[in-house]
Amino acid sequence: MSNTEKRSGGSAGQIHPPLDEVNLRILEILREDGRISMSALAERVNVSRASVYSRVEQLTASGVIAGFSAMIDPGKVGLDICALVFVTVHPQSWHRFREGILQMPDVEYCCVTTGEHDAMLIVRSTDVGGVHDFVTGVVAARPEVKSVVSVVVLDEVVRKSFVLPSDIPDRSGSTNRLGMTRFTTAGNGRDTAL
Repeated sequence: MSNTEKRSGGSAGQIHPPLDEVNLRILEILREDGRISMSALAERVNVSRASVYSRVEQLTASGVIAGFSAMIDPGKVGLDICALVFVTVHPQSWHRFREGILQMPDVEYCCVTTGEHDAMLIVRSTDVGGVHDFVTGVVAARPEVKSVVSVVVLDEVVRKSFVLPSDIPDRSGSTNRLGMTRFTTAGNGRDTAL
């Protein structure tokens, strides 16, 4: 077993297929067109249909491919407003906050962050009033929320369903460092798992 195959980000004993050039190319093409036929995918990757089918099955079984879904244009379904909502949570209330967020269908995305705020949400609405109602009436009203800052998105310049290692250029030789990223360590009560 190669070192690449031994690496696992999933459950113990789960083996991920190696992300060689062919697998990365398969993922790139599926990112563009998740409905492509196995025959067309095999042709574009330049391997046999059986090989591409087997690779897609392995990538799916190992969890590298977590699922297939349609990409929706939010504006064309009436969700013209997008907002980033930055939330600061009271110490010792992470579990309640997480449980609460999981119950909010308005939330498209939520992540825990370093820095001034504890979490960032992406929400969409038909109008700014909808964002205001959600932020003040739902998020800020939760007892575990200390403060909320919302920012309306004016233009979504880049929106990818996922990024691959092959997308990231090698910058190891770069000497043009303009600054340093500062990470804020978890404060009291914020250092437990979410």
